[in-house]
Amino acid sequence: MFTGIITDIGTVQAVEQKGDMTARIACHYDMAGVDMGASIACDGVCLTVVAKGQDWFDVDISAETISKTNIGMQHWQPGRRLNLERALKVGDELGGHIVSGHVDGVARLTAMTDEGDSVRLTFTAPAALARFIAPKGSVALNGTSLTVNEVQGDSFGINLIPHTQQVTTWGDVAVGDAINLEIDTLARYVARLAEATAS
Repeated sequence: MFTGIITDIGTVQAVEQKGDMTARIACHYDMAGVDMGASIACDGVCLTVVAKGQDWFDVDISAETISKTNIGMQHWQPGRRLNLERALKVGDELGGHIVSGHVDGVARLTAMTDEGDSVRLTFTAPAALARFIAPKGSVALNGTSLTVNEVQGDSFGINLIPHTQQVTTWGDVAVGDAINLEIDTLARYVARLAEATAS
């Protein structure tokens, strides 16, 4: 489990295709304190550490993960920056919301507008997921816990404050980008309960 609070920005160093995809990611974590088999969310995708060095770790990425995330649309290439978050430990502060690292689908960034020092971003979500997104609810976008401002059909907007832009990769995005979307688990269960009650 994660919180959607980004704790490092990693950089893809190498990508190799051998059955599954393997990626080497440079980071600033103290890798001596990261166990083999540990989970690290990379742009919101929960991946397992399969090898590590002093300032890097390797992950294997299955075809299923590639098909459900932006990894298959915006191929990870050397130099690509990634939002990183280590798995939540018991007693850690819950600064964002509960995030599983299981991406539900891909949203498309459709507009960016400066509002003072902040930036307002508008996304289009897959129709099957849009119904789980509510104003003032939470979503995880590229692993970042963000609050939804408004929803209109399949579109929704969020606001990025300067701090978020500085400590994540959100300063790198452009209109048209595919963004990993994980809907709020609570929203999913509430919708499921409402469906069961109605039937």
